[in-house]
Amino acid sequence: MTDITTQSPLEDFRQLALAPLPDRSAARAATLAREAALTKPAGSLGRLEEISLWLTEVSGKAPPTVAKPRVVIFAAAHGVADAGVSAFPSSVNQQMLAAFQAGKAAINQICSTGNIGLSVFDLAVDIPSGNIVSEDAFASEKDLAATLAFGLEAIAGGIDCLGIGEMGIGNTTVAAAIYAALYGGSAADWCGAGTGVTGEGLRRKIDAVDAALARIGPERDPLTILQRIGGRDIAAMAGAILAARTEGVPVVVDGFVASAAAAIVHAMGPDATAHCLFAHCSAESAHGRALEAMGGKPLLDLGMRLGEGTGAALAIGILKAAAACHSGMATFAEAGVDGPA
Repeated sequence: MTDITTQSPLEDFRQLALAPLPDRSAARAATLAREAALTKPAGSLGRLEEISLWLTEVSGKAPPTVAKPRVVIFAAAHGVADAGVSAFPSSVNQQMLAAFQAGKAAINQICSTGNIGLSVFDLAVDIPSGNIVSEDAFASEKDLAATLAFGLEAIAGGIDCLGIGEMGIGNTTVAAAIYAALYGGSAADWCGAGTGVTGEGLRRKIDAVDAALARIGPERDPLTILQRIGGRDIAAMAGAILAARTEGVPVVVDGFVASAAAAIVHAMGPDATAHCLFAHCSAESAHGRALEAMGGKPLLDLGMRLGEGTGAALAIGILKAAAACHSGMATFAEAGVDGPA
């Protein structure tokens, strides 16, 4: 008789969130010892010191390095855009892909300036996911699993730091729905301007999220929420976060939409996003509340809400500086400088 398995196609991803990680205690001790011996007053580099230790704890490298960082943009189309939730039409998706490829978008300039690699994943921008107002974003668990798996490719090529970003008209609506499903509250609590919607446009956005929440009811399983009211960009980013966790790759999460992917993973396990750093607090009004729910401490607050991984790229520059200070600065003994009395 042939055994029949009923295991969900999503089970492997649940296990990635919960799998035990390697013991980093020796590397942590080495980084702390070097930090204490560097030619500066203890704690004088503030959060840069925290970042260098975090890099070691994630990667197991002492001293830590950020020599081959990459920002990956996940581009997708969302059926909910048909509900008039954005200030821009869905045709922008394909046009922005062309801008990325031509090196003409904001993220191209920031990555070029910071010597950061950039990749763009086209998640079928000509084929929108299901309109979450009236149907599931993914038709089945199998469809969701395939998109999560696509995100695993983001860490290919031996990178040592991953920044995740996105592009897709309607995705702040989807992100707001995910936050409301995970953390409670009304659609109005989580919906902001996004691409610049106000007045009736914002009302349509709130109504769309309210309808999506009513349709799924009191669902609390994060992957089921992702299947029902998510999107390909958010699912692929969640897959990338899970892959990076198992490979010891630090992840820098961009803004409001990218953080929704982190929220899904965080809900899968209490330590599942310990390898993630939140780049900035978006100007999108509810982002700070979402970060607080995840215990996140954003690195920057620049009033940004563009997406594209722009905040992540800026933050990676700070990570590079933190690692360079820790590894390149002389110790008191090496420099012949008297230590503290």
